[in-house]
Amino acid sequence: MIMNTRKFRILMIHNYYQIPGGEDTVVANEIQMLKKYGHHVVFYSRDNSELKEMSKLQKLFLPINTIFNFRTYRDIKKIIKQEKIDIVHVHNTLNLISPSVYYAALSLDVPVVQTVHNFRLLCPGATFYRDGHICEDCVEKGLWCAIKHNCYRNSKWQTLACVINTKFHRIMGIYGKINYICLTDFNREKLLKLRQVKADMVFVKPNFVEGTQSFIPGEKRKNQFLFSGRLDKLKGIDLLLQAWREMGKQAPKLVICGTGPMEEWCRKFVKKNKLNVELCGFVPNENVREVLANSKALVLPTQWYEGFPMSVVEAYSVGTPIICSDLGNVKSIVTEGISGFKFEINNPQEISFAMRKVIEYKNIYKTTLENYYQYYTEVKNYGFLINIYKQLKLLKDLDI
Repeated sequence: MIMNTRKFRILMIHNYYQIPGGEDTVVANEIQMLKKYGHHVVFYSRDNSELKEMSKLQKLFLPINTIFNFRTYRDIKKIIKQEKIDIVHVHNTLNLISPSVYYAALSLDVPVVQTVHNFRLLCPGATFYRDGHICEDCVEKGLWCAIKHNCYRNSKWQTLACVINTKFHRIMGIYGKINYICLTDFNREKLLKLRQVKADMVFVKPNFVEGTQSFIPGEKRKNQFLFSGRLDKLKGIDLLLQAWREMGKQAPKLVICGTGPMEEWCRKFVKKNKLNVELCGFVPNENVREVLANSKALVLPTQWYEGFPMSVVEAYSVGTPIICSDLGNVKSIVTEGISGFKFEINNPQEISFAMRKVIEYKNIYKTTLENYYQYYTEVKNYGFLINIYKQLKLLKDLDI
């Protein structure tokens, strides 16, 4: 049935950050998937690394272009006309593309769907996190709170630019004229706090990944747990190492893949407390997946809401359960006793309790893998995405 679906002509849009991230992987995966199933995909992108090459005059006009980039507006209209685009699918617009893509598409009566990778439409810092704690002041009291706390890159001027950008487009009402793909139900609930956005405009579709490693039964796995990610307080790496210290000599091996601002602190803490921890630094993705397949669980002690960590679905693809903070998007992704276990945020003792559960639940590896096949494969994701395209109200005049 999927193979016989109407073939869309899709314009995929993405603004790359200077530091590569999970969003880039999602974009590449979706483009490859849609082309595989016979759809015509045109890719429009800009890269924030261009900022380094800009003249002083160009940088002077950057705040204006971030709000509305006329070059983007013209480019998108031209592509839509030349390629006879059915639908515009946007991933990121900051800084160079700008929300002008929405206006360009809608001016030609082409429906727009925006994948929501973070919380930027509600929080200028995009994380709902500041000064070591969860913060939703901009939702409850208004966007100007962000300026007070320098929430974007710890800069008052850059934060001001983000606030003006978001405020301008709210006033223009554009956020109430496009559709959205949220990665989790939790993300959807947060987005609906933006009053312009209506429930029937917001769909939920997770990220996906194709499995590259063979499934290893639990009893054949190494007695080790894995942390893979940036080494900073936001990710809870200090909490995790405290949990390992409290477990003492009974602690299994913890493998840590990643770098970050707390890397040196981690090395000193591990050495001082003689922990059973291996700090691997940067590890290529294919090697991380191999470690995942051999580990008892992936541990995510995150202290913020997160987006949709690709490490989660990569773990699921090899039947590796997740041990995570009972918070935000990861809480929404993990099903207790089926694909992992949750622990109370800021409670190191509960991490070791969740680890014992993983070992006790002999069937957890099988149910985790079943969960992957049910929700996170390419074929499942393709079905989700095409059904979203079909349901968009602005596509009602197409013969689908």
